[in-house]
Amino acid sequence: MQSGIVTIIGRPNVGKSSLLNALIGRKVSIVSHKPQTTRHRIQGVLHEERGQIVFVDTPGLHRGEKKALNKLMNQAAAGAIHDVDLVLFVVEAGSFRDEDQAVLDRLKDVTVPVGLLVNKVDRVENKEDLFPQLEKLGALRDFAFVVPISATRGSNLKPLVKELFDRLPEGPPLYPEDMIVGYDNAFEASEIVREKLVRTLHQELPYALTVSIDRYQIEGKLRRIAATIWVERDGQKKIVIGEEGTTLKRVGTAARKELEYLTGDKVFLQLWCKVKENWSDDPKALRQFGYESE
Repeated sequence: MQSGIVTIIGRPNVGKSSLLNALIGRKVSIVSHKPQTTRHRIQGVLHEERGQIVFVDTPGLHRGEKKALNKLMNQAAAGAIHDVDLVLFVVEAGSFRDEDQAVLDRLKDVTVPVGLLVNKVDRVENKEDLFPQLEKLGALRDFAFVVPISATRGSNLKPLVKELFDRLPEGPPLYPEDMIVGYDNAFEASEIVREKLVRTLHQELPYALTVSIDRYQIEGKLRRIAATIWVERDGQKKIVIGEEGTTLKRVGTAARKELEYLTGDKVFLQLWCKVKENWSDDPKALRQFGYESE
């Protein structure tokens, strides 16, 4: 039996979280079209007869660390390439940017196998156009393998999993068979609420908000959850709440429905919005909201 830890790394918005969810077969990491949606290292566990793979989704490595939050996100991503068994470097089909090269440069001293995944191939109309790119990308480093995939459509994931198991060490499972996520209920709830906010609000505001869980109680088949949405200015609070509370209600309803789907329980969700000025550049506030160095 094989088992091991595989880190998924790449620049923002190349589809790392979508890939993790597709591999595990359920939502493990929140997803949106906005870059830097993932802020923590997220673990998802794949169980098969061949063994167990612990995938680690990382924040997108990005340049321009303007705030303390950005620095912590880069530290979380960069730190996830150490003490693992394999690294998956994800790029987007038809696009290789300076940011991709910067991520590849960080992998220069990695000694474990590094596989290259070319994602979003479903967007390439003429598949023959892929071959020159795959050849060019494959020459950038001695990759263990190169696999074109579509995370959103689940294309070519079985061959990918085989490549991984072929290279993982023999050993017992790292986690129990019934465990598929590496975080607790409160973290899941905070991430689901934040995902609904990111998808609902305009381009800039999602980067100025975070979510903390004040209460998470399980009473039989009922879950009572109280959460606070933190923003940095009063004007942002007004946007989150919306006219007569409509935006906050819409976010709360969407989050509640998804939590009920994921848990199978009835969920009573209460949301508040509060201001904590400049929290994203305040080390003390970041620790309070769970953004400690991982």
